[in-house]
Parts: sequence; C-alpha cells; structure tokens
Amino acid sequence: MDLPPKPMRVALLLGGASAERDVSIASAAEVIPALRERGHSVDVFDTVKGRLGSADEERVLTATVGYAPPDLALRPVVGMVPRLVEELLGADVVFLALHGGAGENGVIQAILDSAGLRYTGSGHLASAMAMDKDLSKRLFRAGGVPTPDWMLLEPDGDPDTIPFEITPCSPMIVKPNAQGSTIGLTLVKKPQDLHDAVRTARMHDADVLIERFVPGREFVVGVLDGQPLAVGEIKLRDKEIFDYEAKYQAGVALEIFPADIPKQLTTELQDLAVGAHELVKASSYSRVDFRQDEEGRLWCLEVNTLPGLTATSLFPQSAQASGISFPELCERICRSALG
Repeated sequence: MDLPPKPMRVALLLGGASAERDVSIASAAEVIPALRERGHSVDVFDTVKGRLGSADEERVLTATVGYAPPDLALRPVVGMVPRLVEELLGADVVFLALHGGAGENGVIQAILDSAGLRYTGSGHLASAMAMDKDLSKRLFRAGGVPTPDWMLLEPDGDPDTIPFEITPCSPMIVKPNAQGSTIGLTLVKKPQDLHDAVRTARMHDADVLIERFVPGREFVVGVLDGQPLAVGEIKLRDKEIFDYEAKYQAGVALEIFPADIPKQLTTELQDLAVGAHELVKASSYSRVDFRQDEEGRLWCLEVNTLPGLTATSLFPQSAQASGISFPELCERICRSALG
C-alpha cells in the first residue's frame, strides 16, 4: 500500500523591495494557513527583514492590498538580507510568495540555485525571460503565439520616434518593460499624453514598452505542471483597463471562471497558454493573459511566472474552476519543486 506523502518543511519568502510588496504579503497570508492546513510546517521570512517572529507573522496573516501600490519613498530598498540563505538550508522547499522585482525576475532564483535549494515556480532563466516583456514578446512571435505590435523605448529613447499613430481609435499601452500588476501602466489615446505616460513608466523601469492596445475581451489561463487550467474572463465595470485597483479590490471587476465561451475558443486559449508558457521555458505554474479583439483574434500579452495567490487572484480561481482547492494547489506547487 502506498504511504501518504510526508509533511514538508517549507520556508516561505515574502515581501521584497518591489512595487508589488503588498501583493506578495497578501499572497503569503493565503498560502501560509493553506499549507499548515495540509499538515506542513511553515517558517516565514521577509527577504528584506529576515525571519518573522509570531507578532510580525500575525500581521502578515491579516494583510490586505490597498487601492494603489506602496509609494516609492516608503518601499524598502534592500533586496535580500545577508545570511538569509543560511537560514533556509534546513527547508525541504522554499515557497516564493514574491511578485515583481528581484523576486520574480530571476535574481533570487539564481541565488537559491547557487545554494542548491529547491524552490517553487520557474527557474532563473524563465523568470528573467518572462519578466522582460520585450524579450518574451519576441519569443511569442518567433514561436507563433500572436502578440500585439510593440516597440521598446530604451533609457535614452525619444517617445516622439515611435512608429505608431496614437489616436482615440488606435490607443497605446505604455508600461515599464519589467514590472507587474499594471504598475506604471497608462492607456494613451492622445499623442500629447505620451510623454507623461513614459515618465510614469520610467519611475519603475528605465526601459519602457509601448504596445498597441487591443479593445475587446480579456481572458486569463492558468498552467499547472504543463497542463492548462480553466479559462477565465475579466469584465470591468467602470474601467477600460484591468488596473491595480481592479486586480486587488473585490467588486471592481467581474471575474468569471470558467468563462462562458464556446469549447473551441476555450481550447484555442488553452493551447496558446501552454505554448506561451513553454516558449519562455516556464515550469511548475504560470498565468497567461490574453485579449480578444472585435474580429475574434486572440493576442497574448504576457506570462506571469509567479502569479498572485491573494484572495482575489486569478490563478487560484483558474485552479478552483478546474477542481483544485487552494490548499491542494499550494501543496502541488511545493511537490512540483521537489520533483
């Protein structure tokens, strides 16, 4: 008779110094009790503070995400405390409840690789490629996954040189090249607004991506262990874009899982999601975002290699609609890291 899997010793990393620090903490607030419910021991570490005591951990477990990302002046500036890796060595697996910055762009993954530690999510190469929107879109296009036209505006680039015409009928998305949660993103409909949008994006990244906006429907697909999960559709109530507030405040957007769409469209979205996941060499799990234009064509926007796990996040909803409870999902993510 097969014995049940042994409980795991999990070291959970949260916080970090990125603009998505609050989202990370809110994800951890869901993951910690879920893993403990499954019988696993969980030690909690903030990458900029180190191991958390019981009082700090209690504050984490009641954390929520505000209407806007933390102010730049209030965010920590330290990336990872010295000697933190030494404290992680006794864990079976490191759970990365991190989003954005060094937690998602491959830096922390490379540090953990060098220490021989097993961790959740994709490796350092996939993390770096997926976070770099320009690079990942190049991979999508080379691999046959449709993605909206774009250009990369480098630090010394002049916004007036973009090869697109910006009009109310053909707006653009301006966003940092390596940032998540729509932080620093602007929908630009008039040429005179372009410079301000670029300045906003450059507050978060010197490289700025300017991309054609695709009016229409918005879909997301989770991928877990190489298999697609349920397709979800996002319907906005009073907004044009799925921004930071809509992502993390309940009731701002209607998120439908599974999406009420024909089976053929479901299959097409799931196939494209797995294709995009593989093109950036992602492993374990990801969330892939799409737009569908008014002519029915699908456009892949990006792959998120550490998607949110908050109470309102899309990836857990995709899993839930596929019959995977949140505690089971967290355990499967850990088991995947152990091979």
